[in-house]
Amino acid sequence: MLDRLFRGNREIRTLKKQERANLVRRRLGELYPAPPIPLDHQDEFTLLVAVLLSAQCTDKKVNEVTPELFEVAGTPEKMLSLGEQGILRIIRPIGLSNSKSKNLYRLANRLVEEHGCIVPRTFDELEALAGVGHKTASVVMAQAFGEPAFPVDTHIHRLAQRWGLSSGKSVVETEAGLKKLFPKESWNELHLQIIYYGREHCTARGCDGTKCGICRELYPNRKTPVVWRKA
Repeated sequence: MLDRLFRGNREIRTLKKQERANLVRRRLGELYPAPPIPLDHQDEFTLLVAVLLSAQCTDKKVNEVTPELFEVAGTPEKMLSLGEQGILRIIRPIGLSNSKSKNLYRLANRLVEEHGCIVPRTFDELEALAGVGHKTASVVMAQAFGEPAFPVDTHIHRLAQRWGLSSGKSVVETEAGLKKLFPKESWNELHLQIIYYGREHCTARGCDGTKCGICRELYPNRKTPVVWRKA
């Protein structure tokens, strides 16, 4: 499919940053017209839990663990009742399981005590929960509540640099830069599209900024690999 999408573009010139952004959005829309949420969940709370667990862990591994967790602790009250050690027993295969079990227990307690067991719908309230940083809050706001957000994970941070959309100095700068380049109504879908493309085509080791379809189309004259700054 990539060959078909990128075949025929033979114009050799330097694209401006906004032109690159427009091309990226168009190509990703062709490849992933309806990108699914990669983390299995049933509601806002289980999505929040899954996103918290996904830090420094693959979505595949999280999806292997959460069915058992959600069966016995699919609500804040049940998570609190399960207790820190009960949570840890289930999520132990996941990286950083000790700290994540503590955070899930504290998060559930706060939801029960202060939010009536309801996941809050603001960035400030979400980021005040244990283990919830700006990226996690952004994912929940975007995917659970449909609020415009642009969560930046490792894939997005890497591809934004390879595509000349960000200097990569920081995740904060990458997020701000992408929000300026893309219309707000595209953010929620686009961040998923970039993640899928980064996993399947423009991987950390499989592409160096000169090999995948989008990199080649954006920079047809590029010969030197792009050294990207990690988040």
